Amino acid sequence: MIVINLDVVMAQRKIGLTELAKEVDISMANLSILKNNKAKAIRFSTLEAICKALDCQPGDILAYVEDENN
Repeated sequence: MIVINLDVVMAQRKIGLTELAKEVDISMANLSILKNNKAKAIRFSTLEAICKALDCQPGDILAYVEDENN
């Protein structure tokens, strides 16, 4: 399964949800869904904007973790 570590990267960069939402031009609700690892999908354009705003790579935000059920 894919795990979203956005909260970790945000904490490392000391940036809050409101500030990142404004910089990326995404609603706080949608960013919160990503941050809380509840998202089912993410657009590449959104991922690109988040990476630009946080000065990171997609691999810093997304990680593959083997599903415990498999």
